[in-house]
Formats: sequence, C-alpha cells, structure tokens
Amino acid sequence: MKKCIAILILVTTGLFSCKKDNKSTSVSVKNVQSKKLDKNVCTKYVYTDSNGGSLTIQNSFPKGGIRYTDSKGDVYVYAVFWTQISNKTDNPLELNIDFPPDSFEIPTLPGKYFKVLIPKDTMTFEKVSLFNYGLTDLKPFFDKNIDKPSSLKRTIKPKESSAFYLVTLRLFEGVGGVLRTELSLKGQNLYYKINNKEIQCGSISLKNLTLKK
Repeated sequence: MKKCIAILILVTTGLFSCKKDNKSTSVSVKNVQSKKLDKNVCTKYVYTDSNGGSLTIQNSFPKGGIRYTDSKGDVYVYAVFWTQISNKTDNPLELNIDFPPDSFEIPTLPGKYFKVLIPKDTMTFEKVSLFNYGLTDLKPFFDKNIDKPSSLKRTIKPKESSAFYLVTLRLFEGVGGVLRTELSLKGQNLYYKINNKEIQCGSISLKNLTLKK
C-alpha cells in the first residue's frame, strides 16, 4: 500500500512539474517575442479608460527603400511600415482607416510628396525579421492601387491584437531624408503622421480613452 502511495505521489509531482515547466516555457517564449517586437517599434502609445482597460498602438521603423516603376514610367521609392493595435478593454473595437488617392507634401522634406497605401495582408510576429516585414507581391499591388483610395476595416475583439501594413511611396527625386511614421488617437479620431505632417485618416468605435503620460 505504501509503495502504491509513493508511486502516486511521484506521478502527481511529475505531472505538476510538467505543467509548471510548460507554463514557464510559454511565458519565456512570450517574453522573447515581446523583446524582438520592441526592437522594431519606433513609437508606442497607451490609452486608458475609466474601467482599467487600455488600448495600445505600436508603430514600426521602416523597411524597404526599394524603387517601383509605374505604367507611365514614373519611378517611386517605397517604405514598408506596420502598426499593431492591442485592445485590452472589455468591448470590441471597430477600426476604420481611409487614405485618399492624393499625395501629401512633407514640410521637413520640401518638394517631396507621399502616398499611403494599405495592403490587405495581416502582419504577424513571425514576419518581423523578414525583408519588408514579410510583405510580398508589391509590384502588382502598386500597379492596381497607386491611383486609388486606400482603406482598412477591422474588428478587434476584447483582449486581442491586430497588426497591419502601411506603405508610403514618393517619386524618386534625389535624396529623400529620414522617414518616420506613426498612427495615433485623439478622441475617437485616428491620425497618421509622416515626419511632421499629420493626416486625419479614420476612427475607432471606443470612447473616452485618455493618453497615458
């Protein structure tokens, strides 16, 4: 009887240890992923509500700098960015982003006009280290969409995150300078900034969120 009890204790201890190790490994993997993601994050904004919930917007550094030639022979330089929105509130988030087909002049880069396009692909953690953050088949995408408005509509469930790509294009004319972009929130309105040029570009459904200082 004592021998059976001893075996049962050993088996139970082993199962508990295995579960603990699996949990520890899961936490460790998440920490590594978070650190790897943070290295590619240029700006981060956290907005909170009165119930203790929060909304986090993370914006990446650029990748790319590759040239694209359209059907008219015009040569552009493009850069690929991604933005991740984490909904840590109790309510689903309806996300709406719209960019017109027009180009925007950047005050810090006089004479440089930028377009913003939103590919429909979903950005994931596994793509962070890849060329262009894993975004492929850009030439056919540009051919089809360079003169069209660009939009994105997504629902982000409570306690979930969603990441998407944004691509900037400008005509290739001399040195372009350093380019930084970011998505941010004011009230329910979304704004996209290219260097020091801010563009209202959409909205979210959540209300009463305050930027955490």
